[in-house]
Amino acid sequence: MSAKKAVSSRFKSVPQDPNRIIIFDTTLRDGEQSPGATMNQDEKIQVARALYRLKVDVIEAGFPIASPGDHDAVKAVAEVLDEKDAPIICGLARSLEKDIKCAASAVKNARRPRIHVFLATSAIHRQFKLKKAKDEIVRQAVQAVQFARTFVDDVEFSPEDASRTEPEFLCEVTEAVIAAGATTVNIPDTVGYAVPDQFGSVIRTLKEKVSNIEQAVISVHCHNDLGLAVANSLAGVRNGARQVECTINGIGERAGNAALEELIMALRTRGDFYPYQTGIDTKRLLPSSKLVSAVTGINVQRNKAVVGENAFAHESGIHQDGFLKERTTYEIMRPEDIGLEQSKLVLGKHSGKHAFKNRLKELGYELDEKQLVDAFERFKVLCDKKKNIYDADLIALVEDQLVAAAPVWELELLQVAAGNKAVPTATVILRKDQATYQDAAIGDGPIDALTKAIDRITGVSGKILDFQVHAVSEGREAQGEVDIKCDFDGEVIYGRGFSTDIIEASAKAYLNAVCRAVAKSDAAVKPAERPGHAQPKPVGATP
Repeated sequence: MSAKKAVSSRFKSVPQDPNRIIIFDTTLRDGEQSPGATMNQDEKIQVARALYRLKVDVIEAGFPIASPGDHDAVKAVAEVLDEKDAPIICGLARSLEKDIKCAASAVKNARRPRIHVFLATSAIHRQFKLKKAKDEIVRQAVQAVQFARTFVDDVEFSPEDASRTEPEFLCEVTEAVIAAGATTVNIPDTVGYAVPDQFGSVIRTLKEKVSNIEQAVISVHCHNDLGLAVANSLAGVRNGARQVECTINGIGERAGNAALEELIMALRTRGDFYPYQTGIDTKRLLPSSKLVSAVTGINVQRNKAVVGENAFAHESGIHQDGFLKERTTYEIMRPEDIGLEQSKLVLGKHSGKHAFKNRLKELGYELDEKQLVDAFERFKVLCDKKKNIYDADLIALVEDQLVAAAPVWELELLQVAAGNKAVPTATVILRKDQATYQDAAIGDGPIDALTKAIDRITGVSGKILDFQVHAVSEGREAQGEVDIKCDFDGEVIYGRGFSTDIIEASAKAYLNAVCRAVAKSDAAVKPAERPGHAQPKPVGATP
């Protein structure tokens, strides 16, 4: 007997205490059945390692008979996760000898191998899919479990579509497969048809009527077709199930499976109602979610529970005010517990003055009440114009008050010539105090040329640190928004400009930053005072 086989014989399943829930992750098998979510072998190994770090108890690594590639991927996962505390590695098989042999081949090198066999039991499946009588179903299930036990000590059996199977027949099948050697009996809600009260009753019936039920772990595997997968799983746990099958982000066939992160945080957050424990490291939930999303290409919806972008974000003014006074008024979980650094107060049109003031304070601005009221009113106007409010927007709002009291340059005319075989040239006319000023410059590109021309007129020169272009709306005629960050002699200033012409928006953004730089200096730098540069003359002035 090999060393790995010796280890597996000592660990038929996770050691059980009455309140310990085994977490069986099937992201690599059922999760991969999501349309477009197929993973190659390297990706499966990457996700398997993440699941190991997450400390799941069982990894269902695939359906080996599905393809040679799937067999090899399951085999690779079984061999790569070679740590002493590695989870059980499971391969799925139909109740057919060829499937079971293939699964056994795939998991044989795991420290703790499991073969998971399944056979449909509901009347609709017996009649239309299998065309078998009840006694044939029982006989095939028993033979499959017995055959799987010739390869491994740990065998799981699933009566497919159990939630639509007659209770008496489900009990009969369950008792028979446990007698044949099944160590876990999984009760699937294969098509997401069950509701919590009904599904809980199914598990309770098995506990009460199956004479040998204590010889096996009851598991549940719920699908999300009615959005009840997690609720049904929890109902199963309340009624005696001690293993839950789930996936990261709830991915899987059709509408998916019970989401692991939702199940875990429900058990953790409502420990008063669910007095059960798992071995999961919850701080790995968000990193695991992001990895699976990246590997499968299936994005997590923003309002997804626990790991969605908005799960710990607050925009409502009432919520923000309460949150700032006491976090638990509007948050039942701590973001740190799932691996998120902190909650987020999203500033938007629903935000209140308290959150607005708090964010300005974090950015270094202390406003008196009059300044705050004025800035908040302009903030609300801005929120009606644009969907996303950034820190740079808030900084601009506050500094607008300084700009309003200082000399302001306005863009009167802009003309740029550029091309792949032309020297980029910009001609700019600015207005200040009812007078207009004109100058021109060349540069490495059109933006460089126009900023140099503005510098020549204003006498203020900034170094661009960051330059971003966003489309405010959709379509070819969308208005462009340019956000710019500049260094003016060590002072970092933000600017913003809008136009359907990106070059014009860029000029407005840079000029906006120049005006802020002038406003923040104790004395505005006059063009004539700029070393080595003659004062620009107003347009039309006598030479």
